[in-house]
Amino acid sequence: MANHKSAKKRARQTERRTAVNNSRRSRVRGSIKHVEEAITAGDKKGAQAALRAAQPEIQRGADKRVVDKNAAARRVSRLSARIKAMA
Repeated sequence: MANHKSAKKRARQTERRTAVNNSRRSRVRGSIKHVEEAITAGDKKGAQAALRAAQPEIQRGADKRVVDKNAAARRVSRLSARIKAMA
């Protein structure tokens, strides 16, 4: 456990940042899930709208280093490819 004043402050900061990062990660996952659900339902317009809403969320996660930037790009690319492939 932290004994020094600076170490206690570090522990507090880590706690706050962890909560923020978990929230951001959850938002990214949730937005991806909405797109996946629309794709599964076969709703192309709904999937496109969900992807338009999810894209900035995923990019924000990458900018804040919650998700790796290449992973974010890959997810957006694969989701858009799946939507495009819908009949």
